[in-house]
Amino acid sequence: MEAAGTDSDGREFKNPNEMWSEHTGDNNKKTQWYRDGVAYWEGVEASVDGVLGGYGHVNDADVKGSEGFLQTLLAELFVDGGIDRHFVALDCGSGIGRITKNLLIRYFNEVDLLEPVSHFLDAARENLVQENPMASDKHKATNFYCVPLQEFTPDVGRYDVIWIQWCIGHLTDDDFVSFFKRAKIGLKPGGFFVLKENLARNGFVLDKEDRSITRSDSYFKELFSRCGLHLYKSREQKGLPRELFAVKIFKLLRKGVLRKGSVAKPVIWDSIMAW
Repeated sequence: MEAAGTDSDGREFKNPNEMWSEHTGDNNKKTQWYRDGVAYWEGVEASVDGVLGGYGHVNDADVKGSEGFLQTLLAELFVDGGIDRHFVALDCGSGIGRITKNLLIRYFNEVDLLEPVSHFLDAARENLVQENPMASDKHKATNFYCVPLQEFTPDVGRYDVIWIQWCIGHLTDDDFVSFFKRAKIGLKPGGFFVLKENLARNGFVLDKEDRSITRSDSYFKELFSRCGLHLYKSREQKGLPRELFAVKIFKLLRKGVLRKGSVAKPVIWDSIMAW
């Protein structure tokens, strides 16, 4: 990756390697990088406005855009939209359960939440379980994992969809790749990732305050390739304030091999048969 980038102080870097070497170039620096990132969010109020950085009013547009994308994906895979199937999702960087509550729990029978900031996860548990004890067992939040992305390994074959939104920027490139490689085992046959993230126009932008990086579209695509993932579909989020970064949502599939008896060659699991 040769794309140049800047940090929030305006300093320029020739490429990501130069930036990562400075900020996470040894174990102590890397540990501090992640510690500082969590510490930033530990100081943020456990509310929609808090987790959205003071832009709580974008929640409706965000959920609407995500729902339209998800509906399209399910319709492509199943004529009946998956009726009578038991769907399970993982909400990565779930925060207070905003995406689970407003979207995922309406389409999935079970949703697990993964979040390293404990008071966010406590709020999610309260919002999704304690405030609604009579919720249907057919659609529920099941597990609440207080674990950072870079340390999490899912149970084998549990998830139809692993949803990752506004959190992958906290991972270094190496941990980005290792996370997706580990997370693949958590997908059911035919399962897929949905990644929704801010986009830099070019290269990258480092936010030194919360220890996160905003990557460009081409930067993401290079990392997807390193992960052994195929970008099946993407869509730009509409309706957000102009002063914010552009936001894009990606559907990512594992690369696999054909069934026994076929010529062995790489294929993409994007058909109903893969389920």
